[in-house]
Amino acid sequence: MTALLVPVIAAAFSPYLAWREPVYIVAGFAGIFSMCLLLLQPLLAGRELPGLSAIANRHLHRLVGLAFVAAIMIHVGGLWITSPPDVVDALLFVSPTPFSAWGVVAMWAAFAAALFGVFRSRMNLRFRVWRLSHTGLASVTILGSVVHAMLIEGTMEIMTKTALCALVLLASVRTLARMRVWDIKRR
Repeated sequence: MTALLVPVIAAAFSPYLAWREPVYIVAGFAGIFSMCLLLLQPLLAGRELPGLSAIANRHLHRLVGLAFVAAIMIHVGGLWITSPPDVVDALLFVSPTPFSAWGVVAMWAAFAAALFGVFRSRMNLRFRVWRLSHTGLASVTILGSVVHAMLIEGTMEIMTKTALCALVLLASVRTLARMRVWDIKRR
């Protein structure tokens, strides 16, 4: 819980907030919130959180995934309201800021991973192939999101942002290693 709250509290005291519009602040905090949700996803997928059954982990993984997508939409929507040309440049990969491209790639991978999750039963794929696809898209989301966050100099305080991003990466690598998702051979 501390790993989720400290970055948000530190960002709330950022001097950069003093001259920002409320919509921009909400968009920024939606981005911070999405990084916090991104930490929960591999922990839920790997059943790492104590006191939860396998079914509860699965349901929370879905719910957190949907909340993650909603947070991304609020993040991008708020940025669109404050500066549509910047968002268009980012979506077209012509933005002069390198963090934009990483964020856009992460966003589309997150949307695709969510669609794989929502339409799993209708996709008619073998479970192992589905899981490898979903996890591959999630991995792109994680890497893109971490690079996106680390390249931005803004509201998030550097030490808590670095710690949160490192925890996201560590939790993801640990879950991938434990679940051996890439092993699609029959056992």
